[in-house]
Amino acid sequence: MDEAIEFRIWVDADACPAVIKDILYRTAERMQIPLTLVANQFLRTPPSAWIRAVQVPGGFDVADAEIVARVQPGDLVITADIPLAAAVIGKSAHALDPRGELYTQDTIRERLSMRNFMDELRGSGVETGGPAGFSQGDRQAFANQLDRFLAKRRSA
Repeated sequence: MDEAIEFRIWVDADACPAVIKDILYRTAERMQIPLTLVANQFLRTPPSAWIRAVQVPGGFDVADAEIVARVQPGDLVITADIPLAAAVIGKSAHALDPRGELYTQDTIRERLSMRNFMDELRGSGVETGGPAGFSQGDRQAFANQLDRFLAKRRSA
């Protein structure tokens, strides 16, 4: 790689699909981008100077708090957790959902409102169902969005 990319990729790894982690491992190695997976369980990662895992204690949002504490402006965080995405965007970092949605200042407000509304429904006993199963299309959407993000970073 000709020029250094000066940012890190952080992964909210407890719920991140294995196929997404595999894409990120290959990307980190190929593009020499530091990749850090944060989880409250032991994670096995490929041997690489670019990839590391941080294990945090168990507990509600402990991994999220660790990512927010470490993330720097311009970094990319991979997460499906809407409040975590909002927090990192608030720190001038970027957030990408494992299904391929790159959150923005505008879209994150809408996602937070919808998440809070669904929480209220669940709290009142309404069955809201869960997210659809992770599909090949989701994997492809993530890979495409990651490529677009990295291309923009290279040309900046």
